[in-house]
Amino acid sequence: MSRDPRIDAYIAKAAPFASLILEHVRQRVHATVPEVEETLKWSAPGFTLDGKILLMMAAFKAHAAINFWRGQEIRGEAASDGAMGQFGKLKSVDDLPPDAELDALIRKAAELAGSAPAARKTKQAPKPAAEMHPDFATALAKAPKAKATLDGFPPSAQRDYLEWISEAKQDATRAKRVATAIEWLSEGKRRHWRYQNC
Repeated sequence: MSRDPRIDAYIAKAAPFASLILEHVRQRVHATVPEVEETLKWSAPGFTLDGKILLMMAAFKAHAAINFWRGQEIRGEAASDGAMGQFGKLKSVDDLPPDAELDALIRKAAELAGSAPAARKTKQAPKPAAEMHPDFATALAKAPKAKATLDGFPPSAQRDYLEWISEAKQDATRAKRVATAIEWLSEGKRRHWRYQNC
């Protein structure tokens, strides 16, 4: 069993009830997956296999928690009682599942570590480019500094101006927005410049 001294120190510092829980889980992990490696991630003890996290564990003042990295695939929608992990707030070794069940979960975590994770939600398709209103294009042609500023902005900042002007329902409102946009762009300002650095 390869033991990480940082985990020894973590367990030693934990409250006595939590030390017992963490040491028990540690023993079950090593007994079930002898080639597992111990590590400290996000300041908490963890176990990896071929660089992939199997599970993490943590001690708190009044409880401990065990978190299988791919827990939803392992245990489904198991309730967590408001604590991190799939077993809720553990206050004694008796709160853990029986060793045979825990070992089976650890084996399942090891199997999953060798496979790709479940597909994640795909990103939404990017928004189509916003169209420039002809009045704004005409005004920009007469204000090269403003046009250069707009062209230098990232697409989201350009969209802020283009949509703001295009959404105007009346010509007078649009003309006012175009004039304001040219003024702000000439000063190098984004559309929502007033709210930046707030």
